[in-house]
Parts: sequence; C-alpha cells; structure tokens
Amino acid sequence: MDNSAVINLDESNFDREVIKSDKPVIVDFWAEWCGPCKMIAPMLDEVAREKSGAVKVGKVNVDENQSLSFKYNIRAIPALLFFKNGQLRDQVTGVTSKKDLASRIDALA
Repeated sequence: MDNSAVINLDESNFDREVIKSDKPVIVDFWAEWCGPCKMIAPMLDEVAREKSGAVKVGKVNVDENQSLSFKYNIRAIPALLFFKNGQLRDQVTGVTSKKDLASRIDALA
C-alpha cells in the first residue's frame, strides 16, 4: 500500500481526490483480511503507474471507512468504482482481469 502511485482515501480526502478530480478515478474498496483484494492489488498498482497522469487510483479500507462503504453501498469486496467528473460511472465487484480494467478505463476517457 505504500506505492506512491496509489492514493489512500478516507472520509477526509475522498471528495477532494475523487469527486473534485479533473481525471477519471478508480476507487478500490478493500480490506486487509480479503484474499481477492490482495490478488488484484499488484494489478491496480501497475495500472496506477502505467496510466499516471491520465487516471487516478485510490484505495478505501472498508474497515476504517465504513461511512464511505455505506454511502456507495459496498456489499462485497474487492469492489472497484469508476468515477468521472465526480459521478460514479461504472462498478465491478470481485477479481477482474487487467484487460477488463483497461477497457473500463478507456470507456471513461
């Protein structure tokens, strides 16, 4: 999680980093105890580095930020939410492929 390409999000910076962002943002809702979350973390780090400057990638720890999980109706993790211009545009729950992720990112552009 100490990858500088990925932003740690919480209630205090979510609006600034996601809702007010001038770039599309992928938000990963995850937890330390979630095996599939750990499986997709390296892929999200790659996407954050490869798309740096075009797309932001942020992570929300569901255990530490329950109000955000509630606000976005997160029922299962990992959950990836795709925002553009402050609006939720797409969502995927569970593990996905890098190819699927790339096509969803391209659809936001």
